[in-house]
Amino acid sequence: MITQDDISIALAGSPVRRRRERRIRRLFLGAAAASVLISVAIVASLFGEAWTFISNVGFTPLADIGWFPRRGLYDIRTLLVGTLLVAGIAMVVAGPLGMGTAVYLSEYASPRTRRWLKPAVEMLAGIPSVVLGYFALTFISPSLLRPIFGEGLSGFNMLAAGLGVGILTIPLVASVTEDSLRAVPLALREAAYGLGATKMSTSIRVVIPAAVSGIVASMIIAFSRAIGETMVVAIAAGATGGSLFTVDPLGGGQTMTAAMASLAIGSDRVRGDDYAFQSLFFLGLVLFLATLILNVVAERFVRRVRRQY
Repeated sequence: MITQDDISIALAGSPVRRRRERRIRRLFLGAAAASVLISVAIVASLFGEAWTFISNVGFTPLADIGWFPRRGLYDIRTLLVGTLLVAGIAMVVAGPLGMGTAVYLSEYASPRTRRWLKPAVEMLAGIPSVVLGYFALTFISPSLLRPIFGEGLSGFNMLAAGLGVGILTIPLVASVTEDSLRAVPLALREAAYGLGATKMSTSIRVVIPAAVSGIVASMIIAFSRAIGETMVVAIAAGATGGSLFTVDPLGGGQTMTAAMASLAIGSDRVRGDDYAFQSLFFLGLVLFLATLILNVVAERFVRRVRRQY
């Protein structure tokens, strides 16, 4: 009579196979543990120096006239507003263009057109951000924005930087959204066509609502990418040494990542106030917490609206 133990031993395979499976499991466990340890080490390094900064400087200098760390001015509002302005402008560009590209590729383009158009759009993501920064500085600002806003427009401004970051973000929105739209079952489209719906109404009222979780995820990822972009802002927005508090996108400004890059260019440049170096870690911690909160909120929202077919 075959017992349950005999079946378990037979399914487990030979001793050689079991040893090989244990080695492979330990290998993957080691990779996962290494990833966690690296993340913990990064967060610990940020917390240590950030605590040194805030415990010595206090919270009062965080709401001053501007961000000039070498002079002891640490107005975090300047960087937060600049970051949100640039990221918001970028999403105004990348959201509609990326979404429209995704709907065309998924619902309207022929297979032949999609084969060459999608890689062409994704090539935008391969352009170095330095190149897009100089494109924003030498073309977008003088040739597109100055005829609209007048000769008084500064060559370095956050609007040009935001448009440059938006161009950089379009492929991300288009690619993730297009994958979400194509994952919608064909049966839903056929049901809509069977009821007499046009292609446009099927796309807008059936396909897009069915893929809303993926679309929201693409927007959140793109927003996080726009917040973290450094080179385009550092080149096109100006204010490399610091910036006064402003909410005007037509003037120069500073974002968190650009401020960190401009302050840390060469360790011998991190001079001035006693805690200018530690302010880099404080900014890094703020940026880390902001993106973490954004991702957690997005994950919960996507899980709530996700539909399974």
